[in-house]
Amino acid sequence: MSSHTVRGIIGVSMTVPSPRRQGVPPLASQSRHGDVRVVSIPVLCYHRIGGPLELGVTRVGRSVFARQMTALARGGWRTLSLRDFADGQTPHAARRTFLLTFDDGYASLAEHAYPVLADLGFTATTFLITDYVGRTNTWDVRYTWSRLAHLSWAEVEHWQARGFEFASHGATHRRLTWLDDAAVAAELQGSRGVLTARLGPDAGRRSRTRLAPSTTVSSATLGRRAMRSASVV
Repeated sequence: MSSHTVRGIIGVSMTVPSPRRQGVPPLASQSRHGDVRVVSIPVLCYHRIGGPLELGVTRVGRSVFARQMTALARGGWRTLSLRDFADGQTPHAARRTFLLTFDDGYASLAEHAYPVLADLGFTATTFLITDYVGRTNTWDVRYTWSRLAHLSWAEVEHWQARGFEFASHGATHRRLTWLDDAAVAAELQGSRGVLTARLGPDAGRRSRTRLAPSTTVSSATLGRRAMRSASVV
């Protein structure tokens, strides 16, 4: 039987059996620790979909992305909200569900990713860099020879109304693990304030640092910084 390999950024890889195959086992794995059942739900994390080619590894072409998502949909997979993923309260948590995320909030998502997902009945969580909403950045010049645009607030609000989620990826795209506690607090508090003002209180309760802390320092260290900042609750 054929299969499709679905690759998101940050080393997540899922092999999805062909839709023609019957009785496929779920990707979400289960294990038991004493009397507690632990369910591992896959997370696919992307950055850019479509747009200019780059020297780096964070871009996935629209046609490739569409094939990946279509393979998952045909295989019976459904997306989870970030709240359901974090709480583990979805009745489908143990079978054919996954969390789909995008880092940085590139403008190309509105053209090349969100429409594909909406057509399939999928949603996603996008982690925004709040100081760059509606602006172009400088850090991608070394990879694309041009400044890349980020989603505008109008686009964010449009897709939020269609069931897509948006959360914090900091305020300025600085690496939090390289900052002192005061700078981390400023990044997270500033980002949270902007998100809650524009998108409501739920957006302020979500942060990329809580979902996947950087491995360059311990998760506990980053977690303590985040909790002290009162930006992740």
